[in-house]
Amino acid sequence: MRRRLITSTLAVVLVVIAVFGVSLVLVETRTITSSAQESVDSDALRLVSIVESRLVGGEPVNPDILADQGDITRYAHIRVPGREPIEIGEPPSGGVIRGTAQGEPGITVTVEESRSSVNREVGRSLLIIGGVALLAVVAAVLLAVRQANRLGSPLTDLAETAERLGSGDPRPRHRRYGVPELDRVADVLDASAERIARMLTAERRLAADASHQLRTPLTALSMRLEEITVTDDLETVKEEASIALTQVERLTDVVQRLLTNSRDPRTGSAVVFDLDEVVKQQLEEWRPVCRSAGRAIVCSGRQGMRAVGTPGAVAQVLAALIENSLMHGGGTIAVRTRVTGNQAVVEVTDEGPGVSSDLGARIFERTISGRNSTGIGLAVARDLAEADGGRLELLQQHPPVFALFLSRVARKRKDEKPTVR
Repeated sequence: MRRRLITSTLAVVLVVIAVFGVSLVLVETRTITSSAQESVDSDALRLVSIVESRLVGGEPVNPDILADQGDITRYAHIRVPGREPIEIGEPPSGGVIRGTAQGEPGITVTVEESRSSVNREVGRSLLIIGGVALLAVVAAVLLAVRQANRLGSPLTDLAETAERLGSGDPRPRHRRYGVPELDRVADVLDASAERIARMLTAERRLAADASHQLRTPLTALSMRLEEITVTDDLETVKEEASIALTQVERLTDVVQRLLTNSRDPRTGSAVVFDLDEVVKQQLEEWRPVCRSAGRAIVCSGRQGMRAVGTPGAVAQVLAALIENSLMHGGGTIAVRTRVTGNQAVVEVTDEGPGVSSDLGARIFERTISGRNSTGIGLAVARDLAEADGGRLELLQQHPPVFALFLSRVARKRKDEKPTVR
């Protein structure tokens, strides 16, 4: 591209120089020749006038007097009837420019100038024109190189940006070049880079959330299936199979929830549900895990509450809190339900050391963990709570108390529909 810009610019300049330069040379040559011819004719007329005036006054006519009085530096030939021809200067050799004038009585004056002087003046003019043309060519090349660099470097830079996007590096460069068209391309590439970055972030987040949220129901499901394989009691098999089906339904709900959140994390599907059933379900799922770890899980507090939210999402939030206590806490895990204002609150606590002061303000940020864990469980739980209009908070650090706040629905008479306060 640089070569094409330089070549095209140089070609345009050369065409302009050729057209206007040749025209200027022709005009200048004609002007110099015409000026020389007019000067010769003027000298001839002046000599005729001098000769006439001296003849009328009876004054002598000779070459020295005429040359001094007429200020003649060129060759002149004067014919006066009845007298010998008078010559001033040396006759030029080669081509000449001749001027002739007639006077009375019968006077003829011829003035000649060598054409070589005219050619020298024309040559000087051509040299000046050629120098100006050469300067114009050099200036055009310099400007073309500068313009080519101004346009070529941004295009190379934009090509590198596009290549980086194609290779998986979506960082926008935010470079502008002062050329509206190139800046427009840069804006589009930066916008595309930001969209690609958001898409990659969403995909990575979906993968991380899926691996974290599917782990618990899959673990619970595998434990139920193991119970079925080691028992011969038909009633136990039926009970465990029923619980396993419930786990499959929950797993399906988790997958659906992940897909919904990947499209729009703010999308919720809140309904009025029985909070006791969700809490009871989580206790049943986690009690075998806690027993295997030598821990206990208990429940206390207000019963019979109805809340607004997505049961599957609330179950995932409670599962994340219980898993967090099981992994990072110690002693008995306590789940308490209470009412505050028009909100139903579910608290999860344990007897462990709690949350350190440096993690307290950032406990819900992704990749923040007190141990070697993924650090996304509480962040996912917070997103799930906020999607349905609830919130998840750390009320106390020592011992740790996590609280899930949900909108509460008061129980009405059987012929009345529940309303949200």
